Parts: sequence; C-alpha cells; structure tokens
Amino acid sequence: MTTLMVQGTTSDAGKSTLVTALCRWLKRQGVAVVPFKPQNMALNSAVTLDGGEIGRAQAVQAQAAGLAPHSDMNPVLLKPSSDTGAQVIIHGRALTNMEVAAYHDYKRVAMDAVLQSHQRLAAAYPVVMVEGAGSPAEINLRAGDIANMGFAEAVDCPVILIADIDKGGVFAHLIGTLALLSESEQARIQGFVINRFRGDIALLQPGLDWLEERTGKPVLGVLPYLMDFHLEAEDAIDTRQTAKAAETIRVAVPVLPRISNHTDFDPLRLHPQVELVFVGPGQSIPAVDLIILPGSKSVRADLDFLRAQGWEAAIHQHLRYGGKLLGICGGLQMLGSSIADPLGLEGAPGHSPGLGLLDFATELAAEKQLRIVSGRLCLEQAAVSGYEIHAGVSRGAALATAAVQLDDGRDDGAISADGQVLGTYLHGLFESAPACNALLRWAGLREVETVDYHALRERDIERLADMVEAHLDTQKLRELCDL
Repeated sequence: MTTLMVQGTTSDAGKSTLVTALCRWLKRQGVAVVPFKPQNMALNSAVTLDGGEIGRAQAVQAQAAGLAPHSDMNPVLLKPSSDTGAQVIIHGRALTNMEVAAYHDYKRVAMDAVLQSHQRLAAAYPVVMVEGAGSPAEINLRAGDIANMGFAEAVDCPVILIADIDKGGVFAHLIGTLALLSESEQARIQGFVINRFRGDIALLQPGLDWLEERTGKPVLGVLPYLMDFHLEAEDAIDTRQTAKAAETIRVAVPVLPRISNHTDFDPLRLHPQVELVFVGPGQSIPAVDLIILPGSKSVRADLDFLRAQGWEAAIHQHLRYGGKLLGICGGLQMLGSSIADPLGLEGAPGHSPGLGLLDFATELAAEKQLRIVSGRLCLEQAAVSGYEIHAGVSRGAALATAAVQLDDGRDDGAISADGQVLGTYLHGLFESAPACNALLRWAGLREVETVDYHALRERDIERLADMVEAHLDTQKLRELCDL
C-alpha cells in the first residue's frame, strides 16, 4: 500500500485537478487507485452508493479512478451555514452544526474518523491518492490539523506541492510555504508541480533551476494552461461560457449567499445554445427566458436575501411576461407557501413565508434525505437521473401534479397548472441529455442540440492524464507510488 498526497500553496492551486489527473493516469496503467480527501469544506456535494455525502470533487476523482463514489473518500465534509458555522458531516452522515471554536476542539474526534477511512481504503487499494485542503501553511489552522500536514505526519506519506503560476508569485508561494513548515514536514515534500503555465518554457527554466538549487527538491513538471477545459468546481462558481450558436435562450441564476451544488448549472454553461447569467448581489435579474432558483444550505436566510435584493418582484414580473421559473432543492422549497425550521437546523428556529407560487409547505427535519434516483420528467416523459440532498419534507396539494415520477415509486416536486413554474428536489437533472433537452424546449428553445455532458467530462479527464504523461516526471511519480 502506498499513500501519496497533493498539497497546494493556495486554494485553487490545482490540487483537485492534479489528483484527478493522477487517478486517471494510474488507472490507464492498470493500477487500482482510490481518491481521498481527509477534510473538505464545500457546498458542492455528491451522494454515494453507500448512502452518504461527500465533496463533489471526490466524486469526479472517483470517476477518474473508475470507481463509484464512497463516503470513505471524504470522511469529513464541512458545509458552511454562516460565516462562522458549518454542518459537520462524518462518514457521509450529518452529525451536527458547529461554530468554528467548537469544531477546533472536535478535530481530535474528526481525525479518528479520517484515519479509520484511510485505513479501510489502504487495505483495499494499492495506491491512495490524497488531496489536501487550502494551504498547509495557514498558521492559525495548523494546531490539530487533519487536512494537510497533520494527516501526512499521521500516516507517514510523501507530499507533492503544487502552485498556480497564473496567479503570479509562484516562486514566493513555494518558498514561503516551505519556510512555514516544520523540518519533518519539509522533508515530506518530494517535489514541486507548477500549474497553469502559458508561454515559452525556456523563459521559465532559470527560475526552475534556482528553485531546485535553493530547496534541494526537484520540480516534477510544469503543467500548461488548458483552454476550453472543464472540471467541476469545489467552491467557486465557474462563469466561463462556451461559444454560443445563433439561436440561444437566456437563463439567469440568482447567486445566493449559501448557494449549494451550483455544479448543477455546468451543463447549461457549456451548452452552445444557452447563455447563462449568474446574478450577484446588487444586480438586477435581466430579461431572460428562464430563471432558476438554486439549492441553498440556509434556505430561509437565502430567501430573505433574495427579497432584500428585490429579486422577488423581478420573479413575479418575469412570470407576468410569460417566462419560466425552475426551483431546484432549496429553490423548490422557496416556491411554496412556507418554510419552517422548528429545530433550528439552518439557523434560529422559526418560520418564513415562501414565494407562494406553488401550493405546498416545507418543514426541515433532522433526517437528511440522501438518494441517487432516476425516473421520468413530466415534460415529454423524458428520462432523468440525479441525486437528492435535502433536510426538508414538503407536503401540499401542488405536489399531486409531480415534476418527476421516480423509478422507486415516489413522486418528486411539482409543476404549476399553467406550466410556467416547475420545482424538483433533483440535483444533476441537466446532466441527463433527454431531460436537459425537454427543459430547454419548455423554456422556449425550438431546436435543441443534444450535448453529452458525461462525455465532455470524460474527455477532459483524459486530457488531464495526457498532460501527466507529457509534462510530469512519470518515473519519479511511479517511484512515489511504489510501482
């Protein structure tokens, strides 16, 4: 068994991308590799086959490794519910909400969960490919660390350090990170990877030579900046658009403070006939064909925010003009008459009026619903698959006209009598080409071009493995993986 860890000098340095690349590169060689992230903080999550919840990035890495996602791949997931608090998910199950100070004391318990998961994976796979979180040099977070060097020291594994040259200051990032580590942690770093380089590599070579001389550690390679590349984001919303065709529809997504699973909209962002607009604080919702209310980790607070931005009035105006409105998960709950949180699961206990567009009410319950599902969309009876992650239970007359008939016999969501408003608990519904096409036709697109989102993701995972072969020291990587 070998464990190899990728840590980064900053957030978004390329840790998720490199782990994904290495998982597919090893899979190509017939090596059974499994991805692992000890602790993740993200509102983009995925449901596992064992009925748990993990970070979305680890689900993509599982695909790269040719595996089904499992809760052991991300044993600790923190889902922020405020600036100082988060829901704590251990081994795929939501345990409680904690403030930062309380979680700091809880890390010893969380570390036990991390080591249990790692032990199980290490017993089943010859290579465990680990992704760190943020930076290992965050001084205020180093005590009791379980996400970076604290884990690496506990399991005694080597580390690759990656930095993003596109941000600027790449040598300062690498040298500064190294300087803030202890001697034993510095010794763990077996080499550097520089990410997102564009230009003539010969101009960078003097800096690489200096870095190796200064640190005594090798540069394992320089990865190029990939154009037209997509990998589902762990946190930040990716607003890049592909080139659009002559006939398009416009879709707006209000960006709520605790927006969750915004990766739902990646298939639309990459669709050649969809102009996707993310509407931020202080911005008005423009004239569009379809407004989508996204998922939310704090539905009542985000609904208050939506109203404070003036977006409720804009939604009603949009409907008066004949536009379509879709709510997903928390967005579905907002469409109803009320949202109650008697247990204070997402904030202070209380009750909030909904937008009143569909006749049902939602109450948040302690048991979170986690399911991978498939079924038929009410529109064109299109095949759809996706996953549910929600604490709310919705009841009311509107749900008798379901948005989705699920294969397990349940009905999901609702559609209004006039066909303008549709809501569903299903995340990932745009990844199903038939459902995506039906929804785009419902929104007003006459001739829809079918896009295979899964093929696009698979294509880019393969591109990452090609990049490892072409630009990294594969002999050194094989040694680090004990191959």
